[in-house]
Amino acid sequence: MKLRIVTGILSLLAVACAPDIKTESSLLDYLPKNTTALLKINDFNSVQSEIKNNAFLSSFKATKAYEEIKTKTNILKHIAPASKSILAFSTTDSTALDLYFITKDSLLFNTRLDSITTEKKQITYNNTSFYELTVDNTIYYCTAIDNHFIISTSKILIAAVLGTEKHEEDWVLKKLYNTANTSKSGTLFINTTKSKLLSNSYSSNDSINTNFISNWVSLDLNTKQSQLNLTGISLVNDSLPSVINLFKNTTAITNTIQEYAPDTAEGILSYTFNDYSIFAKNRKKLLQSNQALDTIFNTVEEIGIIYLEDKRAVMLQTYGSDNIYEYLNTHSKSETNFNGNQITTLAKNDLLTEKFSPILNNFESNHYTIIGNAFLFSEDIETLQKIISSYKNDTTFNKTAIYTSAKETIANESSVLYINSKQLKNDLSRSLPENFSSDFKSVSVSDYFIAGQMVADNNFYHTALTIQKTKKENKSNTTSSIFTVQLDNDLATNPQFVLNHRTNKKEIVVQDTENQLYLISTTGKVIWKKQLEGRVQGDIAQVDIYKNGKLQLAFTTNNQFLILDRNGEKVEPFTLKYDGGNLNPLAVFDYENNKDYRFVITQGQKIYMYNNKAKIVTGFTYTQANSAVIQKPEHFRTNNKDYITFVLENGDLKILNRTGKDRIKTTKKIDFSTNEVKLYKNKFSITDKEGTLHQIALNGKTTQTKFNSNKDHGFDATSNTLVLMNENSLTIKGEKVTLEVGVYTKPRIFYINDKIYISVTDLQNQKIYLFDSNAKPIQNFPVFGSSIINLSDMDNDKKLELVSKDLDNSIIVYRLY
Repeated sequence: MKLRIVTGILSLLAVACAPDIKTESSLLDYLPKNTTALLKINDFNSVQSEIKNNAFLSSFKATKAYEEIKTKTNILKHIAPASKSILAFSTTDSTALDLYFITKDSLLFNTRLDSITTEKKQITYNNTSFYELTVDNTIYYCTAIDNHFIISTSKILIAAVLGTEKHEEDWVLKKLYNTANTSKSGTLFINTTKSKLLSNSYSSNDSINTNFISNWVSLDLNTKQSQLNLTGISLVNDSLPSVINLFKNTTAITNTIQEYAPDTAEGILSYTFNDYSIFAKNRKKLLQSNQALDTIFNTVEEIGIIYLEDKRAVMLQTYGSDNIYEYLNTHSKSETNFNGNQITTLAKNDLLTEKFSPILNNFESNHYTIIGNAFLFSEDIETLQKIISSYKNDTTFNKTAIYTSAKETIANESSVLYINSKQLKNDLSRSLPENFSSDFKSVSVSDYFIAGQMVADNNFYHTALTIQKTKKENKSNTTSSIFTVQLDNDLATNPQFVLNHRTNKKEIVVQDTENQLYLISTTGKVIWKKQLEGRVQGDIAQVDIYKNGKLQLAFTTNNQFLILDRNGEKVEPFTLKYDGGNLNPLAVFDYENNKDYRFVITQGQKIYMYNNKAKIVTGFTYTQANSAVIQKPEHFRTNNKDYITFVLENGDLKILNRTGKDRIKTTKKIDFSTNEVKLYKNKFSITDKEGTLHQIALNGKTTQTKFNSNKDHGFDATSNTLVLMNENSLTIKGEKVTLEVGVYTKPRIFYINDKIYISVTDLQNQKIYLFDSNAKPIQNFPVFGSSIINLSDMDNDKKLELVSKDLDNSIIVYRLY
């Protein structure tokens, strides 16, 4: 049976519902015969998030291929294997894609699979016996071999593996597989001698045939919102011919083709080597040629190809041009001058293909010119004229947004470098089965380009392939979306920034309506998700309970007090439960800033204070309020004294010391609004439902200021800045700003990079406003479905990012310029 595994975009799309799994090299023993591509999955959540939230892959949602793959991989989302796995797609005929999945997880076969199966029966096919089952109206076939669980949409594949058609051991694949980076969410393995993806991705008409890259390529998934990045290594079996061996025992040097290609070029292709004589020997061996080694071109160190619509130009970069010039002069036919450059017409037009095939084919070197030490050849004079004009006007490819974007993910020195902005759709289409190729014609990927790179090393090649959106220059005082993350369900909490203690950058934590807690990276990847029993109450605090610089997440749910570590695992003994639930948000106090935390839990009238070991602090005596506590307790320190506030349902504001005794006695009852207590101008400040500001001085004196606000007014304050929001009027330090009529959230004050920012969101008109502390507007911009935002400097680069909710169970992160 001839099995062709479909690679490239479909292999990645397939992972949209793939798993988190426990892999050993023995998994390779259970692959179908002639497998040419497979995806090793290390982490289900990360792979699923990377694929689902990748903007490029989302472009294909309307295609037949995407829908078919989504349907067939849906079972993986349901069963969520607990160990590493292998996923592949194959075409056992010309019309359908078949899923093939293998993992070492016995619970799948015995428990989880049965729970989602609507119909299951044992069948016999080709003298083999296995199960047929139906999940979500899709038929699957599965079996267990030596504790390995295998599932496929093709009974042909299952029968083949149960029979004698297992994948033959391949030492190159095995070596790459066993050394793959397990810290990545997944690794794609492609046999380029049988797969079309990488060969077609480099060029459609220049040398890059099916044996170009190597036998096997190992590529780690490393995606971002607007980038699909694959990075890894390639190995070559010396017993098989491979064009990439032209660069064996050579060293890559800096590519220069981009400095000569016009900025209107569709793409560039470059080959470099530090020693032409080695390249020539490798070429002679590859072609099995008896010809003497060429010495004319021994100063060549780069061969470049420029793509200009349907035209091409070839560049030879040298470190000495005399020999080549003399050789070309013997074939000179005529000369013309253009813009100060001599263009020579050659009588012999196969000079280059004779010396540089198989990496240069089907090219007639009719004309050439010299710029510096670079020889540039073309089939027509007009192409060289365009190159000369662009070079002299400094409008070359290295100045384009495409090249600038590509440089973020590729090295300066490449043995092979390919960048193209126009051929992406064609490259992908040629990599797919014919019945899917036509489906891609309606997909718009005009904003994207493809770049590939290989760098020769000791007996292997560093390999990278990226598809990414061309970055546009951002103007000042503008905002752009940097990534969107779609969760499994609607959002239940406001997304919140938390610090990654390893990178010192901000990440995002958020919970969905099914009580799954997500940690999302700076680039929009789901690092982990944790199933909780209930809804997180209020904000999540970060603590360092071991005092070693490693941060944990501390919070309450309706009936639990939990602390999770960096990996989302529970930190014992902070897994406390409370009968009856109804907990308020967690309060965390650090009196002396020495990480001797006090964790305060309030439940109705009950108050619990714990230390770093989850033990009750016996010295705190305020354990029972005379009325229910309705807000998170707050801690303030001023004039070297500690103040702890409790807002009670009966209208009391308790202001206590560290031991729970009254530090300031208050007698006035307040019909509290939903706004929190703040310390403003050394006075404890809070508003009531009539919009009156109540303030208690440190000596106990109370004052009231009527603002005549409605009961839904917003209030926030720092030590010197007070902000009020009433209907569409925002007041900052007494300065009133009238906004568009709308429905506004409470104002939020953020202190970032030594500056104060005030934000408020108009839910009706879907707009966010930002002001400085002097009521000067910074920005306002549209958002969709946004509620309260959080603002931060995620990357410590002095640029602000804000995160907000979106309508379709997503969060959006914006960058402010």
